[in-house]
This record gives sequence, C-alpha cells and structure tokens, in this order.
Amino acid sequence: MSVLDLYTHAYTINVNSGLLLEARHVSSPNTDARPLGVQPDLIIVHGISLPPGEYGGGWIDQLFTNQLVVDQHPYFKQIEGMKVSSHVLIRRDGEVVQYVPFYLRAWHAGVSSYQGRERCNDFSIGIELEGVDDAAYEIMQYQVLAKLIISLCNAYPTLSSERVVGHSDVAPGRKTDPGDAFDWSRLHAMIKAWQ
Repeated sequence: MSVLDLYTHAYTINVNSGLLLEARHVSSPNTDARPLGVQPDLIIVHGISLPPGEYGGGWIDQLFTNQLVVDQHPYFKQIEGMKVSSHVLIRRDGEVVQYVPFYLRAWHAGVSSYQGRERCNDFSIGIELEGVDDAAYEIMQYQVLAKLIISLCNAYPTLSSERVVGHSDVAPGRKTDPGDAFDWSRLHAMIKAWQ
C-alpha cells in the first residue's frame, strides 16, 4: 500500500490483535498489560525526533526497542537507558510504524494526569509525530493522524475524537510536545470533515 493510500481510506484495525494492518510493525519490549478492566479512552499526541531536529533514519525504532547505540550521537548519552515506547509513530512522509498493540499499555506519557486521573498510560493510546515543537508538521502527517484517530474511534467505542490531547496537556511543565507549531484546528477540521 502506498503512503498516498494511507490517508485516502479508513485504516483497518484488528481489535483482537490490537494491530493496525497498514502499519510497519516493530515490536517494542517496553509494554505491559493495562489494569484489569481498563480500556483506552484518551489519545495523546506527541512529537519526537532523534537526534532533536533531525528526521529519518532508524533512531526512533532503536529507542523504542532498547537498541539505541549511544555512541552514534552526543545527544543519545542524555537518553541512555530510557525504557519508552508509543503505540504508533507517524513519520514526516506519512509512514505509520506501530510498536505496541493498542490493547496493551505503551510507555509514552510518563508521570501524567488528565481530568484528575493519574497515570495516563493506563487509559490512553500514544501517537508520536516525527517533528519538533517549533517547526511545522507536514500536511501528510495531519491527514494520516486524522484518519488514524477516526479509525481508532470506530474500532474502540471507549475512544472519542473529542478526547485527543497533547503530551503537554497531561504533563504540563514537564513536557511541551507536540508544541506550539502543532495546528490543532487543522486536525479537528480534518476529523470533522472526514467523520
């Protein structure tokens, strides 16, 4: 399936396996079970690039699989030993990479709280966008993100497109992503138009 196809139709999510069929799958060990009876009801949008401000390459895959070679770049020493993951990454060109099945807990939000509920990893799906806080994201990333959110809401009735927030919303003062350059109104307009 071409990258163009990825944002011109709804995605196929296998609810039993928790996998997005159109994604490239890279299994992360940084995952565990959600608390008993807890279903995802929040989507958290993040921004990531490794090294910061550089795009492409396999660094994010390596970080989320605990295989990052810290000698490859000076910045990597700062994140050495981190055990993190996300459910999905949307690259600059629109490629979708899935690291953790949606029914499992990914380690993306860290110390976090939303509407009085602590530990957002328990009840959220984490979506990373390849980017930085102060540079525009690509239009294709918005298109893919909007379609993915719609598809997730269709697959999991506990999710709603009204409950999509940034990492900065659940970890204020600690996290700033997806940043001021992220255009929330563009995302919401796309979701509304395609729903």
